[in-house]
Amino acid sequence: MPLSADDLRHRIRELEQDLVSQPARISAYHDLPFAILRYDPPDEYLMRREAVLLATRLQENHRRHVTFISIGEILWRAIRETEGVAAIVSEEQELGFDRAQRTVSTILSDPEFAPLPRVLLERMRPLGPNTDVAFIVRAAALAPAIYHVSKLLDELQGHTLVPAILFYPGSVSTESNTGLRFMSMPNREAYGNYRVKIY
Repeated sequence: MPLSADDLRHRIRELEQDLVSQPARISAYHDLPFAILRYDPPDEYLMRREAVLLATRLQENHRRHVTFISIGEILWRAIRETEGVAAIVSEEQELGFDRAQRTVSTILSDPEFAPLPRVLLERMRPLGPNTDVAFIVRAAALAPAIYHVSKLLDELQGHTLVPAILFYPGSVSTESNTGLRFMSMPNREAYGNYRVKIY
């Protein structure tokens, strides 16, 4: 169900309160200190603006430093530093989109290349669990099927204590209130096994 701008801001305020509580209330698992902030894909620019405002409030009012980590930036850097953009473009032209998408998926999954969980954890390593928050943004870069977000959260569990918020473009499944459909794609299966709080 689509959110209005007011609904989205209400959820952001709820997230803010849970983040600054002592202890933080964003997760039931101490080794999975993550939460998902869902928004409708057409609201990408509204969400970016609201994320910056939230980061400012956390820093000025609660002394929590916010680090933005862009999945989109990680993806494009991984492509440039491995196969190269020109090679991916050529592969798509010669062998089709699905083949090129599988190649990018391999780049973000294979330990020999630039696995997404490893790169994210490297970005989070300098952060402190009591002073910092990571905002993981630009997840739409993984569409339509480069990398499953539920898999990413599973792979991060147990590897950091830094609170992290994943800004998730998608919709809530009409069949349940817990399943999320990435990018609201109509033929996409809704996943409900995130095991983290969804705002």
